[in-house]
Amino acid sequence: MPRYKLTIEYHGAAFLGWQMQAAGLTVQGVLTEAVFALTGERAAVNGAGRTDAGVHARGQVAHVDLSKEWRTDVLRDGLTALVRPHKVAVLSAEAVADDFDARFSATARHYLYRIITRRPDLTLEAGLAWRWPRPLDDRAMHAAAQQLVGKHDFTTFRSTECQAKSPLKTLDRLDVGRDADNVFVHASARSFLHNQVRSMVGSLVWVGDGRWSAADLRRALEARDRAACGPVAPPDGLYLMRVDYAK
Repeated sequence: MPRYKLTIEYHGAAFLGWQMQAAGLTVQGVLTEAVFALTGERAAVNGAGRTDAGVHARGQVAHVDLSKEWRTDVLRDGLTALVRPHKVAVLSAEAVADDFDARFSATARHYLYRIITRRPDLTLEAGLAWRWPRPLDDRAMHAAAQQLVGKHDFTTFRSTECQAKSPLKTLDRLDVGRDADNVFVHASARSFLHNQVRSMVGSLVWVGDGRWSAADLRRALEARDRAACGPVAPPDGLYLMRVDYAK
């Protein structure tokens, strides 16, 4: 049975997240229906990351098993057409080996979080970034962020609803930079806990706003207590940018 790897982009505002649910619109759900409309098969579309409600993706990856071979350009274009009017696009489709798994074969996931520092409300960027009404010290945020890089118990930065067996994760990268009034947070790891990136970003914003120091962030991490976390950043600014696999 041929297996296909799909690289997917979507605007998450209208969705309850990636994972199919009993009620409500999800990215996995609309793609599954598009697969059925194109192929006549009820085939599972298995994603690399279960993005939350409102979270966007530029490089989500999924795999799907079909009973016959398809031209990859036909699969890509057909699914993109059939998922309309939802804001989802299949950027590429490729045939892969039977042992490829979008989730479990992944070696790294890369996220971007966007913050726009300005007093007026967002208009063109509404729903695509977190508006913070005051300037942020991105250098202080970046320096503090390095406290979180490496292997740690991330209980503080983990949703109480997280179903991961262990809070131990290795964070490979957490960088903060600026371009004019845009502040960018880049996070990379093999895998993340539920709400981990948004929780870390919210705490870093408190550093950038002068409420916390790097030492405060370190103490929050070492507390291993969800109550020690800063605010959880809204989903609007979070993007799954890329998923890596061994070559």
